[in-house]
Amino acid sequence: MPVGIEAWVTQIPPITRGWLILSILTSLAVQCQLVTPLQLYYSFKAAFTNLQPWRTVTTFLYFGSISLDFVFHMFFFMRYSRMLEESSFANRKADYFWLLLVSAVLLLALSPLVNLPFLSSPLAFVPIYLWSRRHPSTPISLFGLVTITAPYLPLALVGLAWILNGTWRAAAGDLLGCAVGHLGWFVRDVWTREMIGGPTVLSEAPEILKRLFGEA
Repeated sequence: MPVGIEAWVTQIPPITRGWLILSILTSLAVQCQLVTPLQLYYSFKAAFTNLQPWRTVTTFLYFGSISLDFVFHMFFFMRYSRMLEESSFANRKADYFWLLLVSAVLLLALSPLVNLPFLSSPLAFVPIYLWSRRHPSTPISLFGLVTITAPYLPLALVGLAWILNGTWRAAAGDLLGCAVGHLGWFVRDVWTREMIGGPTVLSEAPEILKRLFGEA
């Protein structure tokens, strides 16, 4: 790996960096025909009845073949996941991992309702949505063409994905990610503050996970 790229990669916070590297490697493995998407997609029957549990993980790592849409999702996912991990979850790796884990479980439960075999894009929208709600006044320039405020970013990205793919099904997964992201934001920023008055198991990582990340 060139020194410049290696230095850039090591500057990315660990959770985002791990997800990014595994996602790129997964798409490269498919591109090189080492595996096929049929071996990676999620369905309850394939994962649990046919005893192929790795599908519950690979469904969140495959963003599609190397293409413009792949680059689009990688760029925005990495950018806003990194900013969220460096700001709201600075020095709280366990809590950020817990956010993604709880969101992933919820997406697995909802996927049969919308018939989505791959859940990488919906999960990537969770940190994008949460960041946008926690920085409501931040202006965002989309490719230098239009400027919006952060809360409109998720819907703008959904629209771009629809345009790039030319079908509403491409936007369905992103909309599901926005819905799960909204639930995550509500649990962490509204419910715990206004109704509970403090963190809950849904908003803060359990102690065993904190110890695993060396934060207990």
